[in-house]
Amino acid sequence: MGKIPVVAVVGPTASGKSTLGIELSKKLNGEVISADSMQIYKKISIATAKPAADEMQGVPHHLIGIIEPEENFSVVQFCALAEDCINQITKRGKVPVIVGGTGLYVDALLNNIAFPDTKTDRLLRENLRLKAQQQGAKALHDELMGVDFETATSIHPNDTGRIIRALELYHTTGEKPSVHTRLSKLQSSPYMPVMIGLNFRNRALLYERIDRRVDEMVEKGLLEEASMFYKTYQSGTSQQAIGYKEFFPYFEGEIKLADALEKLKRETRRYAKRQLTWFRKNEKTRCLFADDYLTQAELTAAALRMIDESNVLRGETEYEKE
Repeated sequence: MGKIPVVAVVGPTASGKSTLGIELSKKLNGEVISADSMQIYKKISIATAKPAADEMQGVPHHLIGIIEPEENFSVVQFCALAEDCINQITKRGKVPVIVGGTGLYVDALLNNIAFPDTKTDRLLRENLRLKAQQQGAKALHDELMGVDFETATSIHPNDTGRIIRALELYHTTGEKPSVHTRLSKLQSSPYMPVMIGLNFRNRALLYERIDRRVDEMVEKGLLEEASMFYKTYQSGTSQQAIGYKEFFPYFEGEIKLADALEKLKRETRRYAKRQLTWFRKNEKTRCLFADDYLTQAELTAAALRMIDESNVLRGETEYEKE
């Protein structure tokens, strides 16, 4: 059986991934699979920039709003769900279009990375959680930096869940997570992807888009959504969502609203930089500079040319020829 052709649109937040993914799906008879670690959750829509029903323009979307906010969700679960979506979409004679900014999800799915099935060491996990509570997430991140710099630089310093999981893997197996990832990538993937990476030649334009998006989110009710989340949910991976936790000090009377908004913009810009770093490391990413094009139609046409030149939808790629 041949490999399954897959189109992927990746890039930083506010770069226009969702719109491009929808436009490509319309042209290619495709369906969108979200690769976003926060859009997977129910009820948190504004902060995660979930596309509204009218914005989807009739294009089927998968893995958006299917997990309760208090539940934890892992890359292993994502891969299992995404693989099923890809198989079902392909059976319908359509093209799977992966869209998202969670690099770990995209990388694990398209490179067939197998994560070790290690038993949970509850005492170790509890000790790591206690350290995070007493010394802060940065202390855990610093510990990971000391044993696996490569993995640490790919994880947000405040993403306590992923940091703990990486340290658990290191302490229970004696192997750096980054080494395991590299070995896993040597395995054959069932997919034949063409990966389009949205970027901006002028980084200031991307940052302007980010700041503007935050302002638009506030107008749509971000503060009310964050307040609901703050009062209702105190556990789960969704606690890491950028757009909520920046408001928590404001809700507790520790900072002013203007300071919370500025912090949100600053943290989102930093997150975008980390996303760009992640996708630049992938040698298969075809960079598409959005600010080279005046209209969405021109940008979509350029992306379609990249897909055509890759030969993926014709069943071959230059990576297989090498």
